[in-house]
Amino acid sequence: MPSSPPGGQVSPPTLDTVGLVDRSPGHAGTSSPVPAVEEWAADPWALPQLKDTGQSWKELSAAGRVRRVLLGLLKACGLLGSLYLFVCSLDTLSSAFQLLGSKVAGDIFKDNVVLSNPVAGLVIGVLVTVLVQSSSTSSSIVVSMVASNLLQVRESVPIVMGVNVGTSITSTLVSMAQSGDRDEFRRAFGGSAVHGIFNWLTVLILLPLESAAAPLERLSELALQAASLQPGTQAPDILKVLTQPLTHLIVQLDADAIANSATHNATNSSLIKRWCGAREPTIPGNSSDCGAATSGACPGTNGSTPAEQLPCHHLFSGTALSDLAVGLILLAGSLLVLCSCLVLIVKLLNSLLRGRIAQAVRTVINADFPFPFGWLSGYLAILVGAGMTFVLQSSSVFTAAIVPLMGVGVISLERAYPLLLGSNIGTTTTALLAALASPPRMLPSALQVALIHFFFNVAGILLWYAVPLLRLPIPLARRFGDLTARYRWVAVAYLLLGFLLLPLATFGLSLAGPAVLAGVAGPVLALLLLVALVNVLQRRRPAWLPRALRSWAWLPRWLRSLEPWDRLVGRCCPCRACGPPPAAAKEAHCYENPEVLASQRL
Repeated sequence: MPSSPPGGQVSPPTLDTVGLVDRSPGHAGTSSPVPAVEEWAADPWALPQLKDTGQSWKELSAAGRVRRVLLGLLKACGLLGSLYLFVCSLDTLSSAFQLLGSKVAGDIFKDNVVLSNPVAGLVIGVLVTVLVQSSSTSSSIVVSMVASNLLQVRESVPIVMGVNVGTSITSTLVSMAQSGDRDEFRRAFGGSAVHGIFNWLTVLILLPLESAAAPLERLSELALQAASLQPGTQAPDILKVLTQPLTHLIVQLDADAIANSATHNATNSSLIKRWCGAREPTIPGNSSDCGAATSGACPGTNGSTPAEQLPCHHLFSGTALSDLAVGLILLAGSLLVLCSCLVLIVKLLNSLLRGRIAQAVRTVINADFPFPFGWLSGYLAILVGAGMTFVLQSSSVFTAAIVPLMGVGVISLERAYPLLLGSNIGTTTTALLAALASPPRMLPSALQVALIHFFFNVAGILLWYAVPLLRLPIPLARRFGDLTARYRWVAVAYLLLGFLLLPLATFGLSLAGPAVLAGVAGPVLALLLLVALVNVLQRRRPAWLPRALRSWAWLPRWLRSLEPWDRLVGRCCPCRACGPPPAAAKEAHCYENPEVLASQRL
């Protein structure tokens, strides 16, 4: 008989959802009556075997071996082609979001009263990065405003932090492509969540510290004073050299339009580039030079199109559609190609990475140095992630490539974590080199903003990676992955709440003033911290808590469990809420059979 708490009463059990679980001693050590628990006895985070179910190489005939080699080459070419189209669709998606939200982003950045609030600046950085789907574009806005004296460096620091958080949405979107398989989705979403959790934890520590003492601003000033830097050359855009031949046939945008909207130089002209170059002047006496990438008429032509300009050659160069209409068309098309490429990449990876090939790739990626230098493996992974991001010139592309590999079981969460941290460093080094190409007037401001971004990520690594006991993003991502594998709709709720609804609500409160924001957000944060502390004490030191707080059974079920919410979602979309039913549930709806439902959830 299991022991009961004092008084002979046993608290009623509750379902484990978001940490509000039954911690009553009366259930310690008891066996659960729910069936199919043994099926999940193994660690669901363990990498699968990836066994090859086909014939071995020795068993194949000569024709079979040739057929397998040719098929493998075709799959490899299909994988590379899918990756290429995926990267191009990301670029087109960024252009679509810029057409849809660039002017809104400029209007947001113009409100200096709101930007003086650090929390509001953080939220604005997240929102604008989500709007334009490009951290480099958001950073360029900040650099332009600082260089034009419309924004102080101290006010730009929270925005840069928000940009760092907002860029993690891409990997989260990519993980949704593997939601069809519960275990793959667990690993993929956990890998994408570890990136966002790291950024949020770093912000929670450094934002109050920066508001109080401004260490990042002072450190960047010291670095600028120590190095006498001169304007350099632009960073090599290796990936864009490969993708621009295709993406420039679809659409081309004016790269300076968003920054101009932030510096009050914006016009009502279209962001779509229509004139891409200029011929030598052929009209006698007319020596005007429009230059490259101009979108309007040359000075002195009374608004007429000069004969020297060359029109752009892309699908929307001569369109009469508005920017909003073009953005919606590009958004729909790029999302269709993006999702198709992601599904195809996952299928091809599952087909290629089998047997010995998969084992060899996984061994190389997850290998550690021999004792006593095993601790160096993670730091080497950070350098690899930084180098790959620098070569690709895009952190979004690198993180989007890591997540599917985690889902199929090639990269472990422990190894993906330093790779993603290295990606954060790589994108800041790219920004540093790009800042060196700025005009002399903007060079100090551009370099200081880039250095602040760099020091922010380095400080995050020192906080949440240098000490193994403080690598909290890994266990938190595991729990989040388990939760989303059990309730897949939580992933969609996380995307909507974390990157859209909550930032919008915080931004709206910031418009009402710092007092209103503190009055609403303060109690909410205090309540969340209290709940987290009580959950930790329930697991580790339940005797320290009052008897009423040793279990959450006294709360209404919809406050301590996701089951009521899951059933509500299931009425609207039962297949997504429950997932693929097991063999025992083929003849019954999952919500009509509590035992089948429980067997799926455990």
